Amino acid sequence: MPSGTEPADGGLLFREVHGYRRAFRMAGDGPPLLLIHGIGDSSATWEPVLPLLARRFTVIAPDLLGHGESDKPRADYAVAAYACGMRDLLSVLGVDRVTVAGHSLGGGIAMQFAYQFPERCERLVLVDSAGVGAEVHPLLRAASGPLADTGIRLVTSPPARAAARLAAPLLRLGLGLGTDFDYVMERYQSLTSATARTAFLRTLRAGVDLRGQAITMLDRCYLTAGLPTLIVWGPATG
Repeated sequence: MPSGTEPADGGLLFREVHGYRRAFRMAGDGPPLLLIHGIGDSSATWEPVLPLLARRFTVIAPDLLGHGESDKPRADYAVAAYACGMRDLLSVLGVDRVTVAGHSLGGGIAMQFAYQFPERCERLVLVDSAGVGAEVHPLLRAASGPLADTGIRLVTSPPARAAARLAAPLLRLGLGLGTDFDYVMERYQSLTSATARTAFLRTLRAGVDLRGQAITMLDRCYLTAGLPTLIVWGPATG
């Protein structure tokens, strides 16, 4: 456990990086493993696997800036800025090199981390990674549009949330999300605060527009040609 950091409720730890409070989970002993979650998510998404991974690794699972219990300032939420944030958190924790694994947006950040800081990345794991082509769920495309601020504020109001709970069986069929429906509904519930909505939209619009994903890793994959890499793919929400 990093010196000077006390555990908080839910196993979270906190450190200040560049004036902002960063939340993270840290467990285990062994080679460092950095786990990066997706958009609208938090480090809690790794809880089912964290104890298993902690048997062999020192697992570090942060809440990205603007997500979870980390601060949600008016700041830079681009993928490159997130990669720098991962480097800075690791520096504060005294960790030099890591295996980095990312899910969805976290996969794009993991790849960017490998590009920007190859001397700090030992291995790369991409799980349903963003940045592979332009495809993204229509809901995320719509959320990147100019009227999304008002729309998200309306659909996350108390009456709308109550209606969504009642209509959940129909939404499950109509949205075409399959097994990801419950995951998406949890993320939807997390957007009830204005700061969380603003951070979500800034993060989304940094890499997605109405045409889909605007950032691709495909033209830079050669930069990781010598890096041991595992790619895992399956049902994903973006």
